[in-house]
Amino acid sequence: MGKRFELLKEAVPSLSRVGLLFNADFAGNRSRQTPLRKTAEALGLTLVPAEANGLDALERAFALMVREHAQAFVVQADSVLFNYRGQIAEMGLRNRLPAASVAREFAEAGFLLTYGPDLRDLYRRSTVFVDKIFKGVKPSDLPVEQPTRFELMVNLKTANALGIDIPPTLLTRADEVIE
Repeated sequence: MGKRFELLKEAVPSLSRVGLLFNADFAGNRSRQTPLRKTAEALGLTLVPAEANGLDALERAFALMVREHAQAFVVQADSVLFNYRGQIAEMGLRNRLPAASVAREFAEAGFLLTYGPDLRDLYRRSTVFVDKIFKGVKPSDLPVEQPTRFELMVNLKTANALGIDIPPTLLTRADEVIE
């Protein structure tokens, strides 16, 4: 999540207030609030938390971010907010708020950028574990692996719509650019 804050700040250098859109019904999101706040503060950002646990709550969350003068926002993704990524991207554009999240599908939906584990690589890696289990290895004997491949996607259509000039240094690091 901290890397997404960094990348947003690189894309929008004047960024000082960033919204954090999250579903509080997902326990993992609540437990990450304090570390995320500390990460944001270390980057000179003020975090504006905005809860949304469904489509009807998104309007309230965006109203809060606008009222609190957020200049961009990051989505702490879960399956609920993932399903509404298109609507979230539209609301971001309508409110002139660049957005970042974890999965490529968010960039494809219209977010400014995404950064996260390469899910296709994770699925490929999971087949190695499935193969070992089919060959008799107990799942409890398998090591826990962290992602090793991450991908950055930048949506230039969204950048243009928001009047953001993406720095060339960010574009050259992108694994994919949506034009």
